[in-house]
Amino acid sequence: MIRNQTGTVMDLDNLLKTISRAVINFRPPEQLTVAQWADKYRWLSSENSAESGRWKTSRTPYLEEIMNAFTDPKVHRLAVAASSQVGKTELELNMLGYAIDIDPGPIMFVMPNTKPVAEEFSKRRVSAMIRDTPRLRKKVADVKSRNGNNTIFTKAYPGGMLTITGANSPSNLASTPCRYVFGDERDRWPKSAGTEGDPWGLVEARTTTFYNYKMVEVSTPTIKGYSAIEDSFNTGTQEYWCTACPHCHDYSFVEFENINFEYTTDIKNGKKQFKITKIEYICPVCGCISTESEIRKQPKKWIAKNPEAYKKGVRSFWINGFSSPWTQWEKLILQFLDADGDPDKIKTVFNTKFGKLWEHRTGSVDEEALLARREEYDAELPKGVLCLTCGVDTQNNRLEYEVVGYGRHKENWGIEKGILMGKPDDDAVWKRLDVVIDRVWRFKDGKGLKISATFVDSGGDYTQEVYAQCKKRFYKQVFAIKGANREGTPYTSFPKQVNILDEEKNIIGKTWLYYLGVDAGKEKIMSGLEVQQPGPRYSHFPLDEDRGYDYNFAKGLLSEQLIYRNGRWRWEKIPGHERNEALDCRNYANAAFKALNLKMEELERKLREITPEVKTERKIKRQPQRRASSLMEDEW
Repeated sequence: MIRNQTGTVMDLDNLLKTISRAVINFRPPEQLTVAQWADKYRWLSSENSAESGRWKTSRTPYLEEIMNAFTDPKVHRLAVAASSQVGKTELELNMLGYAIDIDPGPIMFVMPNTKPVAEEFSKRRVSAMIRDTPRLRKKVADVKSRNGNNTIFTKAYPGGMLTITGANSPSNLASTPCRYVFGDERDRWPKSAGTEGDPWGLVEARTTTFYNYKMVEVSTPTIKGYSAIEDSFNTGTQEYWCTACPHCHDYSFVEFENINFEYTTDIKNGKKQFKITKIEYICPVCGCISTESEIRKQPKKWIAKNPEAYKKGVRSFWINGFSSPWTQWEKLILQFLDADGDPDKIKTVFNTKFGKLWEHRTGSVDEEALLARREEYDAELPKGVLCLTCGVDTQNNRLEYEVVGYGRHKENWGIEKGILMGKPDDDAVWKRLDVVIDRVWRFKDGKGLKISATFVDSGGDYTQEVYAQCKKRFYKQVFAIKGANREGTPYTSFPKQVNILDEEKNIIGKTWLYYLGVDAGKEKIMSGLEVQQPGPRYSHFPLDEDRGYDYNFAKGLLSEQLIYRNGRWRWEKIPGHERNEALDCRNYANAAFKALNLKMEELERKLREITPEVKTERKIKRQPQRRASSLMEDEW
């Protein structure tokens, strides 16, 4: 027992504990990198990790260099573009834990929005890390304690405070000085924080008083040309996680484009099922083939395309799902195949799984380029066509149609584009359409195909008339469609029955109606036109202009482009391209083919079994009514 200066008796053990708690704050920090700190102190929470327990950098070696760049005094900015499931959130948490424990200062962690994203991140990820990492648990008080500085969105610790907020909260972004800034999922941030402008610019201004500031941006990439993480990556060292080829030993970035795969399909419970039969990696340098197992065993390292940026204190990194230790390539490729050509689903796979920017490729093919690719067909139907569909667009004084042929792997052929003059309430114009629908289109060897399905636009002023005419032709697989351009609308879905009304609005029958996601269909068409070599997804067009594939067709097919406006992508007509019927007809024909959900291998087998008919040579003549195409140009 001893007495202090006031004469109070103190227990020696309590005194020593008080002194040790005071002295510990004066102990110099350990000289550790972020990776070393994480290996020594970080514990993964069971609710957030499939491999709970002590952190091991060796499980994700590509993260080591990124983490250690955080402790490099010459580096002030880090940008990391990464797919999901590669550990990018744990990367940020390791940096955050290191800053709190080893080199404290005020920290701002910014998420896309405050609620629910920032709140959920604080509760599930930050609080769990603090709870399960003893070094942090000793320094950061629990939210349930009486310490008013520790809430869901603020965490106090010796030497600083962590503020967790959303990019949509201008007051928080503009009012809190901070040495460390973390920007999570930057591509999902709003363009402006309220009326205050760029959120990243606001938070950047909070670091100006700190000579040793650090700004870290991490995000899944989104759309090329509109991606914040793309811009930040390009200002940095542009480092890619590269693998040595077991044959030539050169290093390259493993990307989806360099992976060759084969698969089979089957239909189970009405849904297409894919089975991968072969996966191999083709080296972009030497062209040699390696297995996934061989590539995973090869040496790997970061290679910078712009190393000079290091002198400016900016390092940037790009990593994708093919480097993840938890994800097999087969799983990634199956997700791509399951998208089944849907642009929205493919975009998600490209961004979140392949770690790739999605490029809206519109405008790179013009009318001249499209006309230049036309080719001479050797018959009405060229070799490769296995199925025919027809798309019909209705106007107040005519029907426009296109017959399209389809082969394996979405390869397609324009067969005939035509115009049938007459109002949609006139039976005569529909009888002329029957001539097209009922016709047998011939191959060179005499074998023939009829149109398997026809989709007819029911929008406009003649909806009920279109319904009635489609009902009459139900046995010919003629269906009414209605386009929907709402974001997220599937390209095709199961049809619904709708009422047919007379002029007095009385129900006189029912017919089937398909709702189409026309925006998704236009994306398919435009991306398909980008394919330059005959084969999968390539679009063929006939050279014979009597079939209707002239300049006016090309202009109509390329009449719209994708524009980013008011926070969303939308298709709009290009100035000078007022007629988009050709685009609509192709869109409806494609939708009819997709709705058929055919097994192309089976069609090919059946076509081989058909006995050819004896045919007489004849020149394909354009129907007289289709001459209106040229006559109407001045009226349009």
